[in-house]
This record gives sequence, C-alpha cells and structure tokens, in this order.
Amino acid sequence: MAKFSRVEVINEILRIGVVPVFYHADIDIAKKVVEACAAAGLRVIEFTNRGDNAWRVFSDLVQYFAADDPGVILGVGSVVDPGTGALYISSGANFVVGPVLNPELARICNRRKISYSPGCGSASEISQAEELGAEIVKIFPGDSVGGPKFVKSILAPMPWSRLMPTGGVDSSRESLEAWFKAGVAAVGVGSNLVRSEWVAAGEFDKITDLGRKMIGWVRLARGQSPFIDIEHVGLYGHGGVTGEDIANWYHKLFGFELEENLNSILVGGMRPGSIDVSKEGKNERCHIAVRVADFDEAIAHLRALGIEFGEPKIGPGSKAVFLKNPDPAGNLVHLIWRT
Repeated sequence: MAKFSRVEVINEILRIGVVPVFYHADIDIAKKVVEACAAAGLRVIEFTNRGDNAWRVFSDLVQYFAADDPGVILGVGSVVDPGTGALYISSGANFVVGPVLNPELARICNRRKISYSPGCGSASEISQAEELGAEIVKIFPGDSVGGPKFVKSILAPMPWSRLMPTGGVDSSRESLEAWFKAGVAAVGVGSNLVRSEWVAAGEFDKITDLGRKMIGWVRLARGQSPFIDIEHVGLYGHGGVTGEDIANWYHKLFGFELEENLNSILVGGMRPGSIDVSKEGKNERCHIAVRVADFDEAIAHLRALGIEFGEPKIGPGSKAVFLKNPDPAGNLVHLIWRT
C-alpha cells in the first residue's frame, strides 16, 4: 500500500521538478542510488520495471527506506499493463509511470488513489490521459516527439496540462532551461543523472553532486530566487562559555547529534537548519548561512542592491563568502553553495 497520498506525491514532483529514473538488479546498489538521489534533495524516485523479478528489488527498497529514510517517495516506471501495475501497487508503489497510455491501468491507479503518469506523444493522447485522471502526463520519448517546442505547442491551446518529459532531457543547465522555459511541470532524468560508469565505480557522491546542481538550475529556470533556504545558524562562545559548552547543551537537552569539524561543531549534522558552533569565541553575535542555487548569480543579485563582500572561500565542493553588511542587529551573514 502507498505510504504517500496522490496529492503529496504530485505536489512534491511539482516542487522539486526533477524525478530520477533508474533500474538496477542488485538491491544493495539500488539502495545506494536511492540514497545518493535523496541526499541531493531528489526524494521522488522512479524505479523502472526493466528486469526479471524487478518487483522483488522494488519491494525490498520500499521496506528498507520506510525504516531508513521515511521521506523517500518511491514509484515504479515502465509499466504498460494493469496486472504489473497492481503488483507494484501492492508492493508499496507511491506512483506509477508508463511509456504508453493504458486506460485500465489508469482506472486501477485511480481506484487505489495512486498518481498515474502515462507516456503520451500527441495532443489527443494527452487529453485522453487527463480525462482518465492523470494529473501529470509523461511526454515520451521527449526528444523524438519534438522536444521543448512540442511542449510549448501543446500548452498554447491546453495551458492547464502538466507535462513531464522523459527521454531527451540532459542533466545540463542548458537542457533544463530549455524544457522549463517551454513550460514543463517537471522532468524525468535517467542515465544522464544515474550514470552507469559512476554506479559501476561506486562513485555515488557524483550523483548527489549533480542532483544538487540540477535542483538549483531548475529553480533559476523557473525564475525563482537564487536563495534557497537557511543552511545553518552559526554561534560563537563568549564570556567564558566555549563552543563545546554550547554544543553539549543542545545535545544533552534536545538529543541533537554532534558532528565535529576542524573549526566548528555541527549541531544536528550536515543538513539545512543545523547549528554551526565555532570552537573559538569571536563575538556575541551569531552568523546566518544562506544556501544558494547559483553562487555567482546570488552575488550579482545582492551587489545590485549595494551589498559588498569579503574574500570568497572556494573549495572542491563548496563556495562561501561573507557579506560586509551585517543585518540590523549586527549579525553576520554569508552565502554558501555546495555541490
């Protein structure tokens, strides 16, 4: 049975804008792929029905992530018939995707309140899919039916349609901009994100890095702010109170995990909303780290508002820079971008 409602799944697809698509017969490798995608923020993931007993791997994935990372939303792709759809729904699929439109499969998904995204390649197919209850219609194969121009042409007379191309969507900023500016609601990305050479080499961190970049590029293509959220709040010890004192207080009182770095202690781990406690006292004020989708565009945006910056710190997987202008209370602010 699905863990997430149809509304929750649709809203999350629309919010993120990118759905990773992959298949692997080895359950351990499949777990690592899902973990890599989820670490990037791509928490809606399509496992395709491509191999013998693929549903067994999928069922094991569902059970594993229900305990290990309950926020992951797993669905199934490459489903063309109602029997296969029912098998995956009973295994816990939260959504069903197919390369073709099957009316009976649509009815089964509707009966179980499961989101169904059939593959369509014409205005008539898209309209029929919507009449059968499809909220997000898959455009497949996206490049062969006309690419972004096809999407733009469809949305002109049917602006209510939510389209998600798969096939022909590259993992580059240019490709994502072309699709989203044409009006897609989301995109499905397979081997251009979950690259076979990375999986074979065990380089799952590269999937995470690219996934994070893609989320940022989608935000910019949608015309959204380059500023994503508060990455962390930074605290300093002062008045005889050390950074270790502060971190241990939060740990003992609330049970937050502590992760020690060279110069600071992370309270709550390496995730948005954590507290970064400096080991060395500096001042009574704190600092706020703002996570950005694109480092250069964020700086340009603030410079246009008269903000000045210190010297950027550029690392292999991150960029950070402090604003010379504190907030009205004197708190420091810095921008941070991570791969």
